[in-house]
Amino acid sequence: MPFDWNYTLSQLWNISFWKACLVVIELSLVVWLAGTIFGFILALAKQSKNRFIAKFTSTYIWFFRSLPLLVLLVFTYNLPQIYPSTSTFLASPFIAGAIAMFLNESAFIAEIHRSGLSSIPKGQIEAGKALGIRYVGIQKLIVIPQALRVAMPSLSNEFVTIVKLTSLVSVISLTEILLVGQRLYTQNFLVMETMLAVAFYYILIVTVFGWVLTWFERKLDVSLRQPGLLSADSPLNNMQYTTQAEPIPSKKNPLHRGEYALETHQVCKSYGDHQVIKGIDLKIKWGEVVCIIGPSGSGKTTFIRTLNGLEELTSGKVSLLDQPFLSSEINLKDNQNYQKNIIHVGMVFQSFNLFPHKTILENVTLAPNYHQKSDALINKITALTMLEKVGMKQHANKYPHQLSGGQQQRVAIARALAMKPSVILFDEPTSALDPELVGEVLKVIEDLAKEGMTMIIVTHEMDFALQVSNRVVFMENGHVVVDESPAQIIQSDNLRLQQFMGLNANQTQG
Repeated sequence: MPFDWNYTLSQLWNISFWKACLVVIELSLVVWLAGTIFGFILALAKQSKNRFIAKFTSTYIWFFRSLPLLVLLVFTYNLPQIYPSTSTFLASPFIAGAIAMFLNESAFIAEIHRSGLSSIPKGQIEAGKALGIRYVGIQKLIVIPQALRVAMPSLSNEFVTIVKLTSLVSVISLTEILLVGQRLYTQNFLVMETMLAVAFYYILIVTVFGWVLTWFERKLDVSLRQPGLLSADSPLNNMQYTTQAEPIPSKKNPLHRGEYALETHQVCKSYGDHQVIKGIDLKIKWGEVVCIIGPSGSGKTTFIRTLNGLEELTSGKVSLLDQPFLSSEINLKDNQNYQKNIIHVGMVFQSFNLFPHKTILENVTLAPNYHQKSDALINKITALTMLEKVGMKQHANKYPHQLSGGQQQRVAIARALAMKPSVILFDEPTSALDPELVGEVLKVIEDLAKEGMTMIIVTHEMDFALQVSNRVVFMENGHVVVDESPAQIIQSDNLRLQQFMGLNANQTQG
C-alpha cells in the first residue's frame, strides 16, 4: 500500500489538530510554570536546616520521581471513585492531567533548581547578609536571578520533555494531539500518514518554544552584555552630589555615642571541639583605624566575621554604637538589636563578592534601595558619588566580569560606603589581587582613613598596616598577643612579633 502524501499534507490544515495544539501548549505551559515555581520552593525546602522539612521534601521528590507518570495520571483521574468530593474538579481530563503532571514534574524540576542554587557561591549570600538584607530579600534579589540563569538551559529542556509527555494524557481522554491522531487512523487505517502529521505538530511546538526559550536564556546571560564607559553626555555623568547624600558619617553624627564605635567582650568562637577565637576583648574608638595582623590560622578572619554576625559567637558579646549588638545568648534571628544595627557595619571581602548579574551601579544601590535609605534618585546619586570617590564612576554601567580585580575591589568598597556605615570591616582586601593592583586598593583605604572612617582591617601588608593604622593588633592561636601603636609595634621586644615582622619583611623584599 503506497504512502498517501496528499492525506498527510491535508492534516496540516486539520482544525482538530490545531485545537489539540492549543491544548498541548496550554497544558505544557501550566505544568512548566507551576512546576518551576513549586520546584524552586521544594529545592529551598530540601536545603532547610529544619530536619523535618528537609526530610519531608526529600521524600516527596523521591516518591514522585519514582512513580511512573502513566500510573499517576490514571490514579488522579480515578480518584473521585474513592473520594467523590474531588469529582468537582478532577472530572475534567485537563485539570486531572495538569495536576498529575505538576506533581511529577515539580519533583524533577526541584533537582534542577537545587543544582542552580548549589552553584551560587556562598560569598554572594554572605555579601547580602553583610548588607543587612534578610533571607527573603537575598533570595529575591541575589539568589533567584542567578540560580534561574544557571538552571535555564535545563528548564528549557524540561519544557520539551513536558510537551512530549502530554501525549500520555490521552489515556484519560484529553483531546490532545496524539488522541486526535488515534481517532483518525482508527477510521481510515492510515496509521503512518497520520502519525507523521502528529510528529509534525509536536516538532512545531518544540521548535517554536525552543527559539523563545533560547532567546530568554540569552537575555539572562550577563556575560553576553558588554556596556562601555559612561559617555560625556550620559545623564548619570551629569548627576550632581547633594547634601542629602553624605558620603562619610561626620563626627557630629548622632549615632556616634560614647567613646567607642565597637567593643568586644570575651568573644570566643569554636567549631566543635576546636576553639579558634579564645576570649578577645577589643575596643575601637570613633575614627580609629585598627589593623589586625598575624600568621595564617591565627583566627584573624574568623574574628572579623564574628563582628557582623557572619560567624555566630560561641560565647561573649559585641557592642556597637554604645549599645548591645551581638551575644552568644541570643540567636541572630531573634536579635532585634542586630537586625536594626547591622546596616551600620560595612564589610569588604577578600574575594569582592560583587553580584555578577547586576551592573556596578546596581551593585552599589542594591542595599540602600532595599533598606529605603532615601528615595531611589538620592540613592543613585550617593552611589555615583561613592563610585567617583574610588575612581569607578565611569564604569557604572558595566558588569563585574568586565572589571579587573582591583577595580572590583574598589567597587566593593563603594558598595559598603553607600550604606553610610559607622564602621567598615576589611577582610584581607588585597590578598586576592595581583601585586600591581594592590596599590590602587590600598590608596582608597588610606584616603578613607584620612577622612576619619572607623575601620578594622585584616591584612598581610605590613608596611600599609604600620602606615595607615592608629593601632596594630597582632593575633596568634586565637589570642591577641600585642595591641599597640605602629611606633610601639616597630620597637616591640616581643620575640614572636619580631619574628613575624621580620619574616614578612624578607618575603616583601624577596
